[in-house]
Amino acid sequence: MDALLLSRLQFALNISFHILFPTITIALGWFLFYFKMRFTLSRHPVWMRLYRFWVRVFALTFALGVVSGVTMSFQFGTNWPGFMEKVGNVAGPLLGYEVLTAFFLEATFLGIMLFGIRKVPGWLHTLSTLLVAFGTTVSAFWIIALNSWMHTPQGHEIIDGVVYAKDWWDIIFTPSFPYRFTHMLLASGLTASFLIAGLAAYRQLQGDNKLAPKIALRTGMYTAAVLIPLQILAGDLHGLNTIKHQPQKVAAMEAVWETQTGAPLVLFAYPDEERRENRFSIEIPKLASFILTHDTEGEVKGLNDFADKHPPVAPVFYSFRVMVGIGILMLLVSWLSSAVLLKRTKLPRWGNRVLAGMTFSGWIATLAGWYVTEVGRQPYLVNGLLLTEDAVTTVPASNVGLSFTLYALTYLLLLVSYIATLGLMSRRAVEIEEITSEEREMAKASRMSPANT
Repeated sequence: MDALLLSRLQFALNISFHILFPTITIALGWFLFYFKMRFTLSRHPVWMRLYRFWVRVFALTFALGVVSGVTMSFQFGTNWPGFMEKVGNVAGPLLGYEVLTAFFLEATFLGIMLFGIRKVPGWLHTLSTLLVAFGTTVSAFWIIALNSWMHTPQGHEIIDGVVYAKDWWDIIFTPSFPYRFTHMLLASGLTASFLIAGLAAYRQLQGDNKLAPKIALRTGMYTAAVLIPLQILAGDLHGLNTIKHQPQKVAAMEAVWETQTGAPLVLFAYPDEERRENRFSIEIPKLASFILTHDTEGEVKGLNDFADKHPPVAPVFYSFRVMVGIGILMLLVSWLSSAVLLKRTKLPRWGNRVLAGMTFSGWIATLAGWYVTEVGRQPYLVNGLLLTEDAVTTVPASNVGLSFTLYALTYLLLLVSYIATLGLMSRRAVEIEEITSEEREMAKASRMSPANT
């Protein structure tokens, strides 16, 4: 394999590993703020129990996100020097804004969240939780702004082959930014919801009948039941925006080879790029045109209109179907679980098994969505401005292969350790004392009877 392919694989590996953790922390920060506010208002110890458990999960996840984010940024210089040489005047400041406005905010107040609960006034600790949650969202804002500009660039000018910022407002708020940002926030909400519900279900399967996992499961499922229809709507609007600005990506998503009106929806097929056709295709007539243009006779441009300037079809086609399939599964599971929980105090054992199995389902959907987005931008690194092959490093392929192997082994070890640690934390939570003496005093002060937590 050459340096281009290896560098692409290495960056794909890095971004795939890194995105797992911000996808959790962006929304989990707001869940923590909700738990803390419920405790502040009610003084019921169960909310503090939930807060303490999930703030540890947040800290662990945040740490892995920071480490993997740092190593990923190194690759702009080691593997993709042409990227910063060409568009560094835009990309550099946006990455800097993320560090200055978000990372410092998160890192500073996370310390208070973790270690200051008995050392600072309650209002300051709650405010710190809010600022950390806000910081995760601001961090996502800047990263999605850069990513959106790479897909739908505007607000710049090119002088001597180098891109310079001309209008920062246009650079940040590109035509695709509102849809990508909304889509990412909702994806994070769903990922965190299923993580919370999944670990709570796992605790109940381990015999934990306390109140905390029951509340956590309900919170996760009710939130997911609300967010998944919003995500479907956001996805539809995002699709309309994409077919306008990146029709070649949509053509790959739907495996449409020839421009046509009344295009069928290809449920499944084997896209054959050599023969420029779909094999073993299962289709629904005119449905693709209806979904993509809201008109059964709407025109969908085909891949053949873009010659060699379209993404590889199979990865985009299959990733899109994985994302949609997981989304439909999330919809069914969250709605069915919520309906059961509205009538019963807990799910049946099979329901807990399903949720435990879907603990990390948000990761699968997020990765599939990112593959659609990023592979769908090929052959460009910055759409219409910079080809991927023009930005790659000139170092020998063997060097890139060695670093790729080391990254892969390290990330595999970290991922297994992370999942194992969450399982260990959940099992220990089953065994700990129901309510601490401090929590009993809090409950007495609020004239409440301390329930099992």
